[in-house]
Amino acid sequence: MREITEVSRPPKVLVTGAAGFAGSHFVDHVLQGTNWEIVATDSLRHHGRMERLDEITADWPDCMRFFKHDLNTPLAGWEGLFGLEGTDYIVAYASESHVDRSIADPVPFVRNNVSVALHTLELARAIKPRAVVWVSTDEVYGPAYGIAGDWDHPEWDPILPSNPYAASKAAQEAIAISYWRTYGVPLIIVNCMNMFGERQDAEKFVPLLMSKILKDETITIHGTEQHVGTRHYLHARNLASAIKFLLENRTPALFSNGTTWPDRYNVASPIRVSNLAMAKLVARIMGHNSIKYQYDNLEARPGHDLHYGLTDSKMNATGWKPSVAFHESLRKTVEWTLANPRWLEPYEQDSL
Repeated sequence: MREITEVSRPPKVLVTGAAGFAGSHFVDHVLQGTNWEIVATDSLRHHGRMERLDEITADWPDCMRFFKHDLNTPLAGWEGLFGLEGTDYIVAYASESHVDRSIADPVPFVRNNVSVALHTLELARAIKPRAVVWVSTDEVYGPAYGIAGDWDHPEWDPILPSNPYAASKAAQEAIAISYWRTYGVPLIIVNCMNMFGERQDAEKFVPLLMSKILKDETITIHGTEQHVGTRHYLHARNLASAIKFLLENRTPALFSNGTTWPDRYNVASPIRVSNLAMAKLVARIMGHNSIKYQYDNLEARPGHDLHYGLTDSKMNATGWKPSVAFHESLRKTVEWTLANPRWLEPYEQDSL
């Protein structure tokens, strides 16, 4: 374990995409467990909602500072205006993340995510933080096919994205690695699984399941009767916990010190769940003994991936443990969402 340089004040962390589902869980986790100074930003244009941050910060009204900014435009050069000097950590959550929208209209989607990466990394080059955590996805590796669909990707497996969303995240990673090597940006890449949790967008799988079940509508299951799609589902708080752990316990490896590869960690759930099993689990928590469902027979999404998976051994070897277990966190998420049904309603925002 490398030594962490001590500072005489609480660390300052910039969280991009902070009003998004996953980014807001990181803000919540940091507020509850540290005295860090949080500077949060979001464009509020791609499913970011200030309601998330307003609810989270109600008990800590003076512990987070927010400014609205679209990372399609630069932040570098404006550090003083936004109070970003002396930032210790950048946690880069900001990205468009919906596969179906990336397939329907790929050019603005990919352009957005590439611009987000460039302007975030240009800021890092200017303000020189101690660490930049780049939040990425298992989907950059493509499908995890193997015997019975049980093969998972280790860190640094070949990058073979299957859809424009995954390709845009792979592009972000490549740009970040180039800034690590060329400019010395202290990079940590984190790849995670399909996430769920409180305040998730209604278009995502778990809230979509809940909405369909409540309305007694037919659920579409990715796959065929013989080959049902599977995922490793991760509560967003576990990703937040892992990132905080890495910031507190790892100093990023630098190319200038002779390291060939930047730091990269998979944050994964060990439990593989089929899409149909997930639907039945959610229904059971909601008190429904049966559901209506049909298979999409792999026709609904071009470039489909039946199975995703990441190995979790490297992250586990650091001593980090997930904050919340899968089944318990799913139950709490479903019960919380039933008690807060407005989060099941579609949220209309400006298009890309």
